[in-house]
Amino acid sequence: MEAIFVDKHYNLVVECKQGSKKACYELYRLYAKAMLNVAFRVVGNVADAEDVLQEAFLDAFNKVKDFRQEVTFGLWLKQIVVNKAINLLRKRKIEWAELEDGVLENVADEPDDDDDDIQYKAAQIKDTIKELPEGYRLVLSLYLLEGYDHEEIGQILNIAENTSRTQFLRAKRKLIGLLKMKESIV
Repeated sequence: MEAIFVDKHYNLVVECKQGSKKACYELYRLYAKAMLNVAFRVVGNVADAEDVLQEAFLDAFNKVKDFRQEVTFGLWLKQIVVNKAINLLRKRKIEWAELEDGVLENVADEPDDDDDDIQYKAAQIKDTIKELPEGYRLVLSLYLLEGYDHEEIGQILNIAENTSRTQFLRAKRKLIGLLKMKESIV
């Protein structure tokens, strides 16, 4: 049985394909904030994320006539944003840590706290993620925030699946270490 999806912006996309500037603007208005967040989580700073966003929308609107609407416009656009963001990072020549011999350890989850404490910790984690090296931040963001698995991340970044896993585990350890350092300062 084939999956059925409903794209609530189907008609706007059709109008955009027909050349309606108003429909294009409305699609931009509907998706810009979410796509800026996606770009920011990948590239790590607002200026680059804004550049990625603009390039992604230009690309999407230039190619909208080729969009067959087999997936939602949002999913299609998100893939363009992620690809543009990764291409920007590739231009910076990220160096990937290679998989080392030995056992990879799992980091245990902490028990839940109250909502205010959780909100504070989430904000602290988001700020600290920005301090991670680009390769770590990218894999961590794609895995945890964007929901890609390591096989997909490997394909997107043209790295081995195990390299993605290693980068993720190292990023997680580095993030925990940075958070512990900040905790001892406060």
